[in-house]
Amino acid sequence: MFNFIKQPFIRVSVRYGMIAGVFGFALMIVLYYMNHHPFLVPLFFDFRILLFSILIIFCLKEIRDYYQEGFLSFGVAMIASFIFTVTFGLLCSLLLYLFILWNPELVTSFISLALEQARNISPDDIEQIGKAAYEELLANLPTTTGLYLARRFFFQSLIISFFLSLIISVVLRRQPKLQ
Repeated sequence: MFNFIKQPFIRVSVRYGMIAGVFGFALMIVLYYMNHHPFLVPLFFDFRILLFSILIIFCLKEIRDYYQEGFLSFGVAMIASFIFTVTFGLLCSLLLYLFILWNPELVTSFISLALEQARNISPDDIEQIGKAAYEELLANLPTTTGLYLARRFFFQSLIISFFLSLIISVVLRRQPKLQ
């Protein structure tokens, strides 16, 4: 068991995940204090896409070039990316939750801004998502907690990273040439 943990690709992935976690948390705080609530940013403009892309590439290139003799299988790349993401998600979500405990205004501002956005949805859009789903959203928003936001951030990170990891793992993999 402990020999598996000593694998270089695990150590490298955890290190890059911790760097990304601290940097990601700092970006969230900067966004919050710049009046761009980090939980209301559209998914296509989420900072995690760029952050994950850059750091997963660096992580996998270091594993491939320094520890795997220039070869990187798809499986090792996906496992390393998963370890990177879990480390990032756990660290960043923990720091986020601690920040919310220290500053509960983040949750209350999220609730008020999200309710404002929900009330500005056009009737056509409400019809598309369904009247019942819209009313459920309006009813559930006021009960949002800091723990819910931290968990949501963690699971969104897993989903975002999975698709990026697939693409990056395919691009960076190198298989030994058969003779």
